[in-house]
Amino acid sequence: MDSSEAQYKRLTETPVKSLIPRLAIPTVISMLITMLYNAADTYFVSKISLAASGATGILLSLMGVVQAFGFMYGQGAGSNISRRLGARDIEAAKRYCSTAYFSALAVGLIILIFGLVFIEPIMLFLGSTQTILPYAISYGRWILIAAPAMTTSFVMNNILRFEGMAKLAMIGLTTGGILNIVLDPLLIFTFGLGAAGAAIATVIGNISTDIYYVIFILKKSRRMSIDPRLMKIPGSDILGVLKIGIPGALTNLMSSFAGTLLNRSILPWGTDAVAALGIANKVNMITIMVMVGFGFGAQPLIGYAYGSGNRKRLWEVVRFNLLCESVVSLSLMAAIMIFAGPLVRIFMTDPSIVSYGTEMLRVLQCGMLFQGIVLVITCVFQSIGKGLGALLLSVGRQGVFLLI
Repeated sequence: MDSSEAQYKRLTETPVKSLIPRLAIPTVISMLITMLYNAADTYFVSKISLAASGATGILLSLMGVVQAFGFMYGQGAGSNISRRLGARDIEAAKRYCSTAYFSALAVGLIILIFGLVFIEPIMLFLGSTQTILPYAISYGRWILIAAPAMTTSFVMNNILRFEGMAKLAMIGLTTGGILNIVLDPLLIFTFGLGAAGAAIATVIGNISTDIYYVIFILKKSRRMSIDPRLMKIPGSDILGVLKIGIPGALTNLMSSFAGTLLNRSILPWGTDAVAALGIANKVNMITIMVMVGFGFGAQPLIGYAYGSGNRKRLWEVVRFNLLCESVVSLSLMAAIMIFAGPLVRIFMTDPSIVSYGTEMLRVLQCGMLFQGIVLVITCVFQSIGKGLGALLLSVGRQGVFLLI
């Protein structure tokens, strides 16, 4: 039995209760590593100054926009790939992979050029104060340089997940994340690069992740391909990618939009409040990343079950995933609300920031159970190709209802 057939049987026949954790845990680790290197940036940059720490919070929104386009092509192509592989159409899967990779690369280059030209107004729009602005520009310039690597690495990470190769996806993100964490203090303090050093570490980490994924696809994958000659999928299929990918992108864009609204709404309270919100958001991501890991971990099973026409297995996956999300969200919510103060103090010990941050973090955690349920349903819509349902949930949760 070749590897393709073994993978097909694993994703369509292995019991759901044992397979979802095996797919989810590497994805959770990937998500936590992403959160950890963002937290490391905040920790080390906070040693420079309060304004520099505030800049890392401002740049979360920009990174969310860049990642949104990676998710758009990665989730859009990944959903179609898992369903095509469920139907045993490997050549179509290769075309989707190549198209998504090069489309994301082009978008990343556009973001890089546009962002560098308008970097100051972008930082002000994202909620930077005049005190924070120099650090935000210094940090943001390097994040923009990393945009092409970030978009393409997120594409490949999502495609590997949808293919059921969560461990390989984890290795790529973990490699880049650990490299980022190791380089942070070296570039910030030893080489005296300040906030820009943290951003350069992020650039190097993302490029390393992207290189790992490209080498794997080119050398070892029989079902995926990165070949510009394969960018020949029909217009209707491109629409199919965007139909699923746009809701995925909007989830990230709306998260950035929500972060920008919150940053701008607390500007009257000054730099302390902006820095505290940035720290609270970073800690809040612990719960979100774990929930996202379980939601994403089930997606290849959903896609394969739907593509092979096995509706019984599809609903078994959905029910078990809802149970996992409920247990995880409630457990982490309780733990983080209890230890909110000590968690904030890891980053900053200023009493004002700790007070602001603790209260903000507890409020952010209150809706995690409902967020987990929405996440599972959104992942189901994405995995079976129902873009409208995913779109309505994405726009509603962090757009319409947030504004209300």
